[in-house]
Amino acid sequence: MTITRFSVPPLSTVTRHLAAVAHGRAAPDLVIRDARILSTYSERIIPNREIWVSQGRIAAVKPAGSWRGEGAALYDAAGGILAPGLVDSHVHIESSLITACAYAEAALLNGVTSIFCDSHEIGNVLDKDGVDWMLEDARAAPLNIFLTVPSTVPATSPEFETAGGDLTPEKIGAIFDAWPEAAALGEKMDFVHVVMGDARSHAIIAEALKRGRPVSGHCYGREFVAAYAASGVTDTHEAIDRDIANDFLEAGLWVFLRGGPPTTPWHSLPQAIKAVTELGASTKRVCICTDDREADDLAMFGLDWVAREAVRAGVSRETAWSMGSLHGATRYGMDGEFGALGHSRRADIVLLNDDLEPQSTWYGGVLAVDQRKITAALDAQLEGERYVYPKRAYETVTVPDGLVLTPALPTEAVIANTVKTALPGIVLIHEQVRLDPADGGWDAQMDKHGLCFTAVIERHGKSAGNVGLGLLKDFGLTSGAVASSVGHDAHNIIVAGRSEADMQVALAAVRESQGGLVVVKNGRVVAKLDLPVAGLLSDKRVGVVAEEAAALKAAWADLGCTLPFMGFNLVPLAVIPEIRLTDKGLVTVPGMEILSLFEPLRAGANA
Repeated sequence: MTITRFSVPPLSTVTRHLAAVAHGRAAPDLVIRDARILSTYSERIIPNREIWVSQGRIAAVKPAGSWRGEGAALYDAAGGILAPGLVDSHVHIESSLITACAYAEAALLNGVTSIFCDSHEIGNVLDKDGVDWMLEDARAAPLNIFLTVPSTVPATSPEFETAGGDLTPEKIGAIFDAWPEAAALGEKMDFVHVVMGDARSHAIIAEALKRGRPVSGHCYGREFVAAYAASGVTDTHEAIDRDIANDFLEAGLWVFLRGGPPTTPWHSLPQAIKAVTELGASTKRVCICTDDREADDLAMFGLDWVAREAVRAGVSRETAWSMGSLHGATRYGMDGEFGALGHSRRADIVLLNDDLEPQSTWYGGVLAVDQRKITAALDAQLEGERYVYPKRAYETVTVPDGLVLTPALPTEAVIANTVKTALPGIVLIHEQVRLDPADGGWDAQMDKHGLCFTAVIERHGKSAGNVGLGLLKDFGLTSGAVASSVGHDAHNIIVAGRSEADMQVALAAVRESQGGLVVVKNGRVVAKLDLPVAGLLSDKRVGVVAEEAAALKAAWADLGCTLPFMGFNLVPLAVIPEIRLTDKGLVTVPGMEILSLFEPLRAGANA
């Protein structure tokens, strides 16, 4: 049996039947008994209850022992907590390096049954076709997947980077009109352009507003909040601390608290939630989300983990789970379908232990995960009934021969405009460094200042082979090379290394596999994760990709790289301060000025 969100009939066709079941005139299909109910409506746990399920929907929540008839399948919850499936209010499937069908397996194991995803990654590579293909993939997946339509493709103007896609206001309007799954406009990342009244940015916002769709946001800096909110944006996942979270809430935005592995840039929840725990803000317009996850982190750091992090930060279990379910459904106007265990809602149900750890998951009334293992029905679908992307999606890396990946090094002392990395890695620092090759040669200068070469290579076949050259500072790489075709957001190839030879080996490996992540040591590839679909996704199941990602991380760390590869992939993202490297060169943010890598020495330069 194929389990999709379309397996559950529309509520309009089954109300008489559900009423009959709830009233005891017809038998339910399933009774989950001996349970406590986590009510996201009243934010309390109610003991001694059972749930009656019919045609994929909840017919009723009854006192324990109410069903005494025949004809219903029975499941003993053994006193566990039944809660609504989690709703991830903002996620990028592509960041997990897997397809939507593969993502569903990890999501259901984590108790997640609905997600709102922004597929701007594949849009940046394959334009509207890529978004359409991702939606076809999502329709085939055993998960409620809705699209927040990519709003900022490309993230900056062609003057500053070369992307494969160009989602104009007209194309965005067409996606809204063609796909019922298009629930909102995705994160408007070019917040400076929005605030400054850029015509194209506001035309894109208008496509959502005139259709009554909400507009999602992405904004750094308290000075931008008022104008950003005045532009029609009504949520953000970029609240990085207490005060800006409070500003967003008071400006009328929903705040999505982002939780992620603590060693990555995606764990802003502990600081932002202080708007609630310290400043007393209500959680009624606060959700939780994951935003980005690597494949091997999905099992340990899913949205259920984020909910538990919210509990550790000071909110109740019931409130934390509500922020992860009902609040997200409400934000997108879908709380009549999921987000709670209300009568007539989809039977997207999770069995939890007292620590809010998912044990079993029902998706549309079908048991997809039982005692932390996927069921045979789900396994069969994931193994044999997945969406297959068209051939063109496997042909997205076009790089000419003969490219040079390291700069011509000056023979005299110069000032270098370097990109300084620092954990957590979202913001990159523009640091000018005085380099003097007379002081021990270039290798000695690179060692002294913690530098390595980096290059961003245009891979969409839209230029004669643009290559932006730069120097990364404090990245920790002293030998070998690393490369990725997931250079946000244009998704050009980014390579870092200490020698031209190793960087060329890494680039060749990415080109050969039509996308991927590569680690090179002593002139040979020692770890590789192939991403042949749009240079972004593996077409394997999540468990396989997780193992490959873990092996690549180990090799990555062995080279001494201080940023994880997800942070490394952000080096070209020219919408986040202070400096980025794209295929057009070094770009300052928000000044949007292209800098030379080397400048003549001048008085007062840093030592």
